Amino acid sequence: MGESTSFVAKNGKQIAVVTGILGAVIVIVTGIYLNQKLGVTNNTSPSPITSKVREKSVTALGRIEPLGEIIKVIASPTMAGAKVKTLLVTQGDKVKKGDIIAITTDFDSKKAELETAKQEVKVAQTNLAIIQAGAKEGTIKAQESAIESLKAELNGIIATNKAKISRLNAQLSTEKAEKEATIQRLKAEVKNAQSELQRYQELAQDGVISESNLESKQLTFDTVTQSYQEALASYQKTTSTVTEEIREAEALATQQVNTLTKKIAEAEAKLREIREIREVDVIQSQAQINKAMALVKQADIELDLTLIKAPSDGTILEIMAREGENVDNATGVVEMANTTQMVAIAEVYESDVSKIKLGQETTIKSDNNSFNEMLKGKVIEISSKIGKKDVLETDPAASVDARVVEVKIAINPENNDIISNLIYAQIIAEISLSD
Repeated sequence: MGESTSFVAKNGKQIAVVTGILGAVIVIVTGIYLNQKLGVTNNTSPSPITSKVREKSVTALGRIEPLGEIIKVIASPTMAGAKVKTLLVTQGDKVKKGDIIAITTDFDSKKAELETAKQEVKVAQTNLAIIQAGAKEGTIKAQESAIESLKAELNGIIATNKAKISRLNAQLSTEKAEKEATIQRLKAEVKNAQSELQRYQELAQDGVISESNLESKQLTFDTVTQSYQEALASYQKTTSTVTEEIREAEALATQQVNTLTKKIAEAEAKLREIREIREVDVIQSQAQINKAMALVKQADIELDLTLIKAPSDGTILEIMAREGENVDNATGVVEMANTTQMVAIAEVYESDVSKIKLGQETTIKSDNNSFNEMLKGKVIEISSKIGKKDVLETDPAASVDARVVEVKIAINPENNDIISNLIYAQIIAEISLSD
């Protein structure tokens, strides 16, 4: 009985150990089988649940801008070189279209020109009155005297220019003769030096003379040749210079003669008009009045150009030129924009742009706490051009060469005042993709 009990106990422990080992093996094998089966399944086909997951929004960095362009208000191109005399706005001012922003330093001179033009109108009107009243003998005599004066001036100019041209021609002939004589002399010296050099070269070959004697002759030949070349160059330069002076003198003389001849013709025509009162004279005088009035209008326009005005309603964003500074049309006098409608420009990655549609609701927040509110808006424009990012992330590992599409988002009117003074503020836009 004791032996039987001991045997059973001993064998029972062995069976329990074996059973435990078999159970562990079964568990391990089963685990490996299931793991391999699940791995294959995951790699070969997506989970039905995962395939139903859908993105709810696209997030992009961006910036705040006015709906319209930022305008650089510049002076008229005819005001080049002018300076700002008076600046009438400060940063943040609201202006209406046509409001004067600044006055240039040309204002006073243009105002004076306008006054002068107005006086010319009065003069023309007075002349008309004189014509209608009939010419005075003193007026006729004065005009005749003016004509004689112009003719005397013309004769004096003709004589002066003729003498100048004659003097230049004589100078040209003299200098040419002198230069030619020098050239001929040097040419003969070159020929003589060349003959001497050839003779010494032959003597040197025969060993009759020393190398230093040959070098002396070579030097003489080179020096004379150089002098000959310089004389030729001097001849050409002198000839060209004096000839050009003659041409210029002749051109000036022709111009002066033509100008005075024209003035004489005009003065003689005026004398004829003075002597005879005709309806055509009255018409012509009236035309002079009209011309003077046109000059007044032109002077008035030019005066107005010295007033730099707002091209549209808007807000002054930045002063680019202050009083006393030059008006640089590359930078303008001020920058302004209509901030009554602000937009966000979101830079959407190229891979996400196909998901963006017009009218999609968008939530906008500041990327650097320039404002605390969550703004609302809608997509109103999707650019058709793909480019690089302008707004950079703070993550140093982020790609700065990422290709993006600019999406314009109109800010809801109730949020507009929050960001109207935050142009170019960096924002994060979350565009809802829900239908």
